[in-house]
Amino acid sequence: MSTESPDDASSAATNTRGFAGLRTVTLLTLVSRILGLVRDMAMAALFGNGAILDAFTVALRVPNLARRLFGEGALTAAFLPVFVRELERAGRESAWKLASAVLNLLAVTLCVLIVIGELLLWGIGRLLPSGGDGQLLIGLTAVMLPYLLLICLAAQISAVLHSLRHFTAPALSPVLLNLVWIVAVVAIAPRFTTANEQIYVVAACVVVGGLLQVTALTPTLFRHGFEYTAGWTRAHAQLREIIQAMLPVIVGLSITQINTLSDSLIAWSFSLPETAASADANGIQFLESGTASALFFGQRMYQFPLGMIGVALGTVLFPLLARHAERGRLDLLRDDLQRGLRFMISIGLPASAGLVLLSEPITSLLFQRGAFDSQDVEQTAAMISAYSSGVWAYCGLLIVHRGYYAAGDRMTPLRIGLWTMLLNLALNFALLWPLGGAGLAVATALSAMIQVAAATWLIQQRIGRFEWRGIAGVIARAAVATTAMSIVCWWTIGRFPDGDGLLPRVLQVAVPLLASILVYFFMAWLLGLKECWMLFRSSAGRPDDSDTQADSV
Repeated sequence: MSTESPDDASSAATNTRGFAGLRTVTLLTLVSRILGLVRDMAMAALFGNGAILDAFTVALRVPNLARRLFGEGALTAAFLPVFVRELERAGRESAWKLASAVLNLLAVTLCVLIVIGELLLWGIGRLLPSGGDGQLLIGLTAVMLPYLLLICLAAQISAVLHSLRHFTAPALSPVLLNLVWIVAVVAIAPRFTTANEQIYVVAACVVVGGLLQVTALTPTLFRHGFEYTAGWTRAHAQLREIIQAMLPVIVGLSITQINTLSDSLIAWSFSLPETAASADANGIQFLESGTASALFFGQRMYQFPLGMIGVALGTVLFPLLARHAERGRLDLLRDDLQRGLRFMISIGLPASAGLVLLSEPITSLLFQRGAFDSQDVEQTAAMISAYSSGVWAYCGLLIVHRGYYAAGDRMTPLRIGLWTMLLNLALNFALLWPLGGAGLAVATALSAMIQVAAATWLIQQRIGRFEWRGIAGVIARAAVATTAMSIVCWWTIGRFPDGDGLLPRVLQVAVPLLASILVYFFMAWLLGLKECWMLFRSSAGRPDDSDTQADSV
């Protein structure tokens, strides 16, 4: 038996536990994303693309952005390294006090913000004319504002479980929300008469889903030995460190979310009013009505592979990178970060190409029913294509940023993020009218590509130079395999004529998709692209000597 310590194990070892939770998170994320697609299909069938769904999607951005900033985003990025340090140096009792303090402070802060937000919304609502689109947006935002407390608490509990290398319960949590949402759209909302009543019912059920997420995660946390402590004064120093770390992380980690939020707000602001007769009403050139909804569906589709690749890998990788940094092993941090990037490239490139090529058949299959017509299909497919071109970049950002935060560098992602946010805003207005609503999505994708390139290059100043020859080899092999896959996908799509029935639409997606997967993995095997097989191994990383057994599937 080897006497080699975990930290001295070779980074080339691939049959150990370092990435053991990747398959767990990926598979459960797949289930959640499939349910999310079912949910979006039901929403599209009930409401179509229009002012009502536009208002709902914009209102939902507020709690979703808060979740990504204070929940699974900035707070998690700032909290997890400090929590791992407490586990490593002071033991579980001290770590539980820190976790309790963060949960307490988060709950109090968000409750105050919700009360202030509700009062502001009430005041704004009184100034707006009743029955207008603005009144609907304010009302839906007010209903869903409490959801941000629930989803942020759920995300913070998940961060504690991730630190303990437990991934199953957090990955199952979004499934509950999607199930409640589907029931609301399919079984509850149709019982109401008007579309306004129906959308308010869905908004209320979103809050119920958030409550179920917190309720489901809490027992799992206590089963891991969690000991709750009231207040937060006992962890004052660590809290101050986390709060100070959050300020730059909020911007650095959430640029893509801020960019997509600005996309939605700009689209909603410049969309054609329902009462206008043409896109040039009153001398103003408007976007098509439903642009914000089309952007929402486009974002949902690119988030499907983003969740399975970027979020899943970032979730599993971050605790591992934080432990390497805490033990002073930046060489191991660099090696595991490189392996994560190579895996992302091998899966992200074909995912981007596949979504671009299949955007229209997928949109037709998933959404073209009820109030969602062929014009909505064309509009939404354009958004999916534009956003999906940057899937590999969005995934790469999630991974590289966690490398920065594990190594204690929060300012570099902040500086890069600020520049790319300004770039995205400029590109939004430069591309808005030449490309229509799709220009907003193109701007976000281009900004993400530039951001991930800069972040990947500059992180070497902190952790050492990457082995670029190996990375270039993965890019080249993945590009060749993706090109072959794309040719087969394009050719296969052309073999199936357009049809209005369910079977033709299923075939237009399923056959090209299956052919593309088979061709890509065959080419990957032929070219020796071993990184894309990581999910099929029983484990895929270095052994980890954490005191909590990692999940496995």
